[in-house]
Amino acid sequence: MLHQHTLAKLHTLRLTGVAAAFEQQLAQPAAQELSFEERFALLLDQEILYRDNCRLSRLLKAAKLRVGACVEDIDYRHPRGIDRSFMSTLASAQWVQRQQNLCITGPTGSGKTWLACALGNQACRQGLSVRYFRLPRLFETVRIAHGDGTYPQLMHQIAKTDLILLDDWGMQKIAAAQRNDLMEIIEDRHGLRSTLIASQLPIEHWHEFIGEATLADAILDRLLHNAHRLPLKGDSMRKNQPKLD
Repeated sequence: MLHQHTLAKLHTLRLTGVAAAFEQQLAQPAAQELSFEERFALLLDQEILYRDNCRLSRLLKAAKLRVGACVEDIDYRHPRGIDRSFMSTLASAQWVQRQQNLCITGPTGSGKTWLACALGNQACRQGLSVRYFRLPRLFETVRIAHGDGTYPQLMHQIAKTDLILLDDWGMQKIAAAQRNDLMEIIEDRHGLRSTLIASQLPIEHWHEFIGEATLADAILDRLLHNAHRLPLKGDSMRKNQPKLD
């Protein structure tokens, strides 16, 4: 009965990891042979692990990554021009902690979205907040926010996220209002947070994609001056995937 009261108190204090570890110790006779200090250390280790796992789950849920990719599964055999040491540097997420940007470009099927999501996943594992957007969908979300009065809240959420992934950059021409919104997003994040761009459009054509010269200069200056670049090449990786019968 005393054990049940102890477990109830642990749950009341939201020490879920400690409670689970305590129950495990009660069920394992060998744990009784450990000293109090050893058993207590194991309880604390379990609580830390539980909280870390919960935080990772929250970060990954909020990130809304398009694919469940991780850096350990990167295929270096396909001739895409990926340097293993450079990817190791990116996987450390230090570029995010230093508020730098990353531009991944390459043809359709070269794995831009997959790599972007893998790096987003890695940032979450480092305890950083991440959010994935397809650029056309982001523009639509911002347009709706203008109309329903949630624009300031949305922009604040985007501005405070450690890393945002903007996929499908350059897929279609953007309107004047969208250029202004994009400028606000990039300006709010400049020097404070990191942005990852994934695009099949080469960087030298981004100015034309944005359209208006003055805004294009301002947006690209903020995006590119401290940006790492990962240009992919080669045939589509989808050609190597088995076809469904």
